[in-house]
Amino acid sequence: MVLPVEYKGLALDCGYRIDLMVAGNLIVELKSVDSIQRIHQAQILTYMKLADIRTGLLINFNTRLLKNGIKRLVL
Repeated sequence: MVLPVEYKGLALDCGYRIDLMVAGNLIVELKSVDSIQRIHQAQILTYMKLADIRTGLLINFNTRLLKNGIKRLVL
């Protein structure tokens, strides 16, 4: 899903791509990396702020147990 960016009433062409938005209340960002880094958290927090959505899940599929790769973020 493309998240448009507006600044001072102008629509910018640098739209962000959200992996999943659930019922307009949750953003899910999917990764497959060795470990979740601060840049990954910053990415989903930016999406959450721009979309005015308070809850997000950052899911890393590159883990032995999937439950160890899930991080919940709340604004």
